[in-house]
Amino acid sequence: MSALGPHNVVPGASITPNAPPSYEETMAINSHFPTPPPGPVPGIVPGVVPGADGKGMNPPAYYSQPLPAPNPNAIAVQTVYVQQPVTFFDRPVQMCCPSCNKMIVTSLSFNAGALTWLSCGSLCLLGCIAGCCFIPFCVDALQDVDHYCPNCKALLGTYKRL
Repeated sequence: MSALGPHNVVPGASITPNAPPSYEETMAINSHFPTPPPGPVPGIVPGVVPGADGKGMNPPAYYSQPLPAPNPNAIAVQTVYVQQPVTFFDRPVQMCCPSCNKMIVTSLSFNAGALTWLSCGSLCLLGCIAGCCFIPFCVDALQDVDHYCPNCKALLGTYKRL
């Protein structure tokens, strides 16, 4: 008979063991119960994939590449340039053009706006109907101002008097 390990209970002794079983005893190494040699698992035939109904079916003729797993530690770096907001007035402004990305001084274009038409109407009501009421269309200080890029001719902003 083999010797009892410290985890085995000897008749008449205390019920709790005094030490846990050793690795060899736990894994049943060198015991009277040899492990069976590794072999094919019963019911599984190599090269045949079991189907949903339990019958075997052949695997597909081709195997696709697995998709690469996303790296959770990958960091995407994106550079963002933020331009301060530009306020347009009735004078040229130096700025970086958002269309052509060059430093420019805006070119101005004066257009008739609400203040121009109100001035014209006011002069008509005061009796200037002989053509003097059209003077506000000749005065730049009464018109709206459009700012253009001199390089790419893009409209950058408008200054409205009213």
